[in-house]
Amino acid sequence: MLDALPSPSLLGKVAVVMGGWSAERDVSLMSGQQVFEALVSAGVDAHAVDAGRDIASTLSSAGFNRAFLILHGRGGEDGQVQAALELAGVPYTGSGVLGSALAMDKFRSKSLCRQIGVPTADAHMVANLAEAKLVAEQIGFPVVIKPTLEGSSIGVSMVNGSQSVAPAYELAAKHGPVMVERRLMGREVTAAILGQQCLPLVSMKGSGEFYDYEAKYIADDTEYVCPAELSDDQTRLIQQYALSAFNALDCSGWGRVDFMLDENDHPFFIECNTAPGMTSHSLVPIAAAKSGISFESLCMQILVDTLSAEELAA
Repeated sequence: MLDALPSPSLLGKVAVVMGGWSAERDVSLMSGQQVFEALVSAGVDAHAVDAGRDIASTLSSAGFNRAFLILHGRGGEDGQVQAALELAGVPYTGSGVLGSALAMDKFRSKSLCRQIGVPTADAHMVANLAEAKLVAEQIGFPVVIKPTLEGSSIGVSMVNGSQSVAPAYELAAKHGPVMVERRLMGREVTAAILGQQCLPLVSMKGSGEFYDYEAKYIADDTEYVCPAELSDDQTRLIQQYALSAFNALDCSGWGRVDFMLDENDHPFFIECNTAPGMTSHSLVPIAAAKSGISFESLCMQILVDTLSAEELAA
């Protein structure tokens, strides 16, 4: 990221692309509105655009110079929109096609991180309820049953015994492929990344059984601690793992890498988000604020990363 931000006029006409058609549409609209307002406040010629499947042609025909992508979930965070904008020649924020696709797939991203030495909880894909029951018994309860291609904890269940596997599997299967993962019982810690800088770690805890959709976007009693209460060695290790995972998954620009701690505070990679939430409850703005980066400056730094070397030199 640049030490000094260039003039907003250099960015031209900017589309804040939000909404879309995924299960996370409502969250994306919340995030997008706040990003849009921040960019306008910073003097950017920003326009809110609710994404349809014709988003690439919409941006091209309307003369947009670049896009701030704040789409969450499938269709917007998985490489599809990124590929369309690549073909249309419209620069966009965040990770490219490969990084977006890899990070969106929780199972494959875990497998890749394990190969580079980043610990991650045991997990297996399951094709049906019988497999889900078998894998849950093999891993040992408690387990987590979740869709592999969703975010915002949509379709996720904490399963403490065999009697709960069926409803959990059915819920997850509504959202596509399903995986069963060993549940870790420690704190959840997240590492926000801006460029190649890992921001202060954030730990969070909802009032419910886990940090679910309600805790993330609606509840006012979710607890956030930043910087997370960890030793210096633990903090450095998690930040190292976060950057290793981010780079191994071919992510770029900005993102968020999530970890769960076990009962001994050992960290395990859970997932990488390439277009994290930017709402009032969101974790990247919390970490940025602790670093002295305002929400407006955060949005500008993310957007400025779309400028080419030629544009910056002009």
